[in-house]
Amino acid sequence: MAEINAAVRRHPFSRYGKSDKAFIIISRLFLAIFVIAIIVPMIYIVIASFMDPVTLQNQGITFNFKKWTVTAYQRVLTNKQIWIGFLNAVIYSVAFTVISVAVTMLAAYPMSRKDLKGRGFFNVIFVITMFFGGGLIPTYLVISDLGLLDTIWAVILPGAFSVWNMIIARTYYQGIPKELREAAAVDGANEVQYFFRILLPVCKPLIAVLVLWQFVAMWNSYFDAMIYINTASKQPLQLVLRAILIQNQPQSGMIADIQSTAARAQLGELLKYATIIISSLPLIVMYPFFQKYFDAGIMVGSVKG
Repeated sequence: MAEINAAVRRHPFSRYGKSDKAFIIISRLFLAIFVIAIIVPMIYIVIASFMDPVTLQNQGITFNFKKWTVTAYQRVLTNKQIWIGFLNAVIYSVAFTVISVAVTMLAAYPMSRKDLKGRGFFNVIFVITMFFGGGLIPTYLVISDLGLLDTIWAVILPGAFSVWNMIIARTYYQGIPKELREAAAVDGANEVQYFFRILLPVCKPLIAVLVLWQFVAMWNSYFDAMIYINTASKQPLQLVLRAILIQNQPQSGMIADIQSTAARAQLGELLKYATIIISSLPLIVMYPFFQKYFDAGIMVGSVKG
């Protein structure tokens, strides 16, 4: 028996049939292609952000470090508005994530209870909002009438509740064993104590996923801020970077000499890659800290048999 186990460890494919082996090989091949399709553009963007714009435009990527430059990063990072936008983006993203996840978790719990009166009616109301909305102009009028224009709440509140996230959280709640609630009831815990002291710690993987989704969504968002925020000191990072790119792009019909227009176009191309790196770096740094919570195995052992 020991010899068989040793042989299996040396040749793990030996325990699979031909169809299983073919499936595993094809799956790994597609996975490798998928990884390459992600990594290659990232490497290109990182290298292009350091290259001289003339060299990049004429020769493409080169590893001659004499042709590299940090001009784009200097232009971006020396802009004071960048740091103001970065701080605003952090504030908006953190506030939006906290409010959104809190509302989603609180709304999903009663919707997961089959004994909730009117549960079907509320489900229909929630689902309707996923397919039908008032549109941009009615939403703008509502925000204006509420006095939220040019405030942080105009960006945060309209999208704070996601029906799709609520459905995901509701499904996660329903997958938690009923014995956990019964054990809490035996110990004298009411609904509030059960939710905050027992249920939420068990839902760490769900909370981590929702936090990452909502933070990334708000961090990358600029359209709502462009519509509702008028003061430059309140603009988030994405809107500031967009303004920098627009300012350094040659406009059609502008009166200027050919050399100046070409230089502006080259600088705009270089700034494009630098802004991608700067705006993506916080998310890249944040992601590994949430990766460990994605394992649903945290549920194992939550109920003792």
